[in-house]
Amino acid sequence: MKARSFRSFVAISAVSAAAIAATSTQHPDTDWRDYLGGPDSAHYSPLKQIDVSNVSKLEPVWTYPAGDGSSTFCPLVVGNIAYVSANRGALVALNATTGKELWEHSFGSGGGGRGGIAGQRGANYWESADGKDRRIFVTSAGYLWALDALSGKPVDSFADHGKLDLKIGIDRAPIPLVSRTPGRIFENLIILGSFPGEGYLAPPGDLRAFDVRTGKLAWVFHTIPHPGELGYDTWPKDAYKYMGGVDVWGEITLDEKRGIAYFPVSSAKYELYGGDRPGNNLFADSLLALDARTGKYLWHFQTVHHDIWDYDPAAAPQLATVKHDGKTVDVVALASKNGFLYVFDRVTGKPLWPIEERPVPKSEVPGEWTSPTQPFPTMPAPFARQRMTEKDLYTAFMTPDEKAHWQERFANADKRGLFTPPGLTDTISIPGVNGGAFYWNSGADAAQGIVFVESKDFPSILKLVKAGEPTSENSGGTIPSRIQPGGRGRGGFFGMAGGPPMPLRFGRTVYEGSCQVCHGPDLKGDRGPEVDDAVKRLGADAVRNIVKNGRGAMPAFPTMNAAAISDLIQFLDNSDQAPPGTGVPGNMLMERLEPDYPEGVKPPPSRYKTGYGQEGYIITPPWSTITAYDLNTGQMMWQTPYGDTPQAGPGDKLRGNVTPRSGFVVTAGGLVLFADNQSKFYALDEKTGKVVYSRNMPNSAVGVPAVYEVNGREYILFALIGGPGFPAGARMAPGGVNPPAGEKSYVAFALPQ
Repeated sequence: MKARSFRSFVAISAVSAAAIAATSTQHPDTDWRDYLGGPDSAHYSPLKQIDVSNVSKLEPVWTYPAGDGSSTFCPLVVGNIAYVSANRGALVALNATTGKELWEHSFGSGGGGRGGIAGQRGANYWESADGKDRRIFVTSAGYLWALDALSGKPVDSFADHGKLDLKIGIDRAPIPLVSRTPGRIFENLIILGSFPGEGYLAPPGDLRAFDVRTGKLAWVFHTIPHPGELGYDTWPKDAYKYMGGVDVWGEITLDEKRGIAYFPVSSAKYELYGGDRPGNNLFADSLLALDARTGKYLWHFQTVHHDIWDYDPAAAPQLATVKHDGKTVDVVALASKNGFLYVFDRVTGKPLWPIEERPVPKSEVPGEWTSPTQPFPTMPAPFARQRMTEKDLYTAFMTPDEKAHWQERFANADKRGLFTPPGLTDTISIPGVNGGAFYWNSGADAAQGIVFVESKDFPSILKLVKAGEPTSENSGGTIPSRIQPGGRGRGGFFGMAGGPPMPLRFGRTVYEGSCQVCHGPDLKGDRGPEVDDAVKRLGADAVRNIVKNGRGAMPAFPTMNAAAISDLIQFLDNSDQAPPGTGVPGNMLMERLEPDYPEGVKPPPSRYKTGYGQEGYIITPPWSTITAYDLNTGQMMWQTPYGDTPQAGPGDKLRGNVTPRSGFVVTAGGLVLFADNQSKFYALDEKTGKVVYSRNMPNSAVGVPAVYEVNGREYILFALIGGPGFPAGARMAPGGVNPPAGEKSYVAFALPQ
């Protein structure tokens, strides 16, 4: 597609422009107009029509087939318009009471081969004070787009005819850095995080705010401090010039009344070895509070010093009001991947309960620097397991051979618990690099002082090897033969046998990550020229020089190393042999893309690496839980498994999903609602955590459902993907269509009229 092309239409035969305007009547108290339900990210709805007494009467009232839209997009609802992702990553507006399509905006074929907003977790809605200017903001293929909320057309006055290049404001950003999480709107600003990658010497993850009317950069906060800035002395000299990460790829929360933005800042990169970054590395692994209008620093708390466990926070900080020591206190609580919930005075950053610095083991890996202590909250109690012992080894899924293998491996592993540094032999890390609380995993009933945390216990087995050596021994993803098709035993998820040669696979992945955003997935051009015959026209040496040094409007890629450029050139010359979908997993590509250390910087003994070693099935259930905390007392109210896994066999207790893909909502009707991986809907009592109702769903759920009301009727809108389809005889609204098994769809539920 050309730079300004788009597909946006209004189905005039189905609904007129006047009818669309009529559906847009807004009721902020009954809408779901923000990602995660509101600027406070609470997953909370004040609606109470659906409650404990009648939730069992819910029925599906409309369905919209999403085709190959985003599998993670959380819907927004403003007035009677629902905004969803469908049809190759387009943004689609629907009538929120019928599911009828109003308009669609296609973003073209960029975005890592998936197209449009595929892979994005949500969008932002903004309106002017008089309500006449209404916009939807969503990221796609390295751009932030501003679309008219009633027509789907780009807002021509915003940035470059409706789209903003997301390289702006980031140092060392040869390609756009996009977080799949949509950021936050505050007044007339949109505040964004980024995802710069996870390899050595990635770009920095500085925070930015842009004017929602014009797209102009409003402020930047350096997450890797520059000289004279707080935290500069916690890094090597001039680290901001070459170190990377320390980004916000997770969820941002706003205290609108005070104008404070709270950020869960991620780890420095590379995240599992830090021999090139001695020091505590602020603001990595921190809860960071900034003035939302100016980006001015207010306070921070670092949850992990010099992170080498990938225990960065990603879940939205939660706001609540509690009684503490006889006083009313506004607090902010951060649930992290390490299993802790940290609670602070929202304004001062003072911990509500003491957080102690305790001694932790020292790393024995050559060149590594480790902090002698780490912070441990004294309250509340952890929501996840932080140590795995022999009694936690789960062998019910295993054959005798598999059982013997894991018993021996576990016996020889280092399993001293939380903050045991990854070593040169197997180290058990739990909750694990993909455990604890992630995005979509925290919510609150703020007025009651209750915070909810969804989490998983997902052990990682880490083993560092020198650069260039394979990490396959700790690739993880083992599926026991008794629960996988064909009984593949210890085979991992990613098989690389067959298909294009590896240089072409690497080249395809380099192209998709660095070039496709401009030149298109078919190499025929998009915002840049076609390059399908570049090597034949210009020669390999000329292409290599252009990639390294840039030419004309094309930026230089000075940090791309020789191996990656060679792979890219081979791919450009033979792209027909490596079509989309034949690339390699990102972690296999990292080492080929990592730049050299700058002149004058002493490198570590090696760029040690490890696979993530994620082994969800080797630990006893429950594999995932949802926990409720009363922050008036600091006590855990209840903890309930998050869904169930039938493969575990018959049982009268829930065991949770191994890798939950959905989030929950909390309502003023006293309910906690979610749908799990196994196509099951659950309603929990907010006060007790007990299941008050469950039912089959058409498919399994992803994302966070939207709760909204139109014309006095309350709806719950789920995004679904995968699963068996509706059970026979399930009721739909007149004219409704059951989604086919395994296909993505949006399904709205309500009480009978």
